Amino acid sequence: MPMDAQEIERLIKEKLPDAKITITDLAGDGDHYAAHIVSEAFRGKNRVQQHQLVYEALQGNMGGALHALALQTSPPDDA
Repeated sequence: MPMDAQEIERLIKEKLPDAKITITDLAGDGDHYAAHIVSEAFRGKNRVQQHQLVYEALQGNMGGALHALALQTSPPDDA
């Protein structure tokens, strides 16, 4: 059974409470999403480390209930 965007956001927020998250369903099938996530937890981490934090938050759902998630991650702007 596919995951909905609200469930993805809920899981990420549990791990990264300050995260600002925008999720787009790329194919309309509940299996292919893009997520833009901004969190202070990403500061000082490289892109791989940032994505690993998100994958940990998804609690093993990647590749199962969630088939594809294109990630764009960054710390907040200091502006």
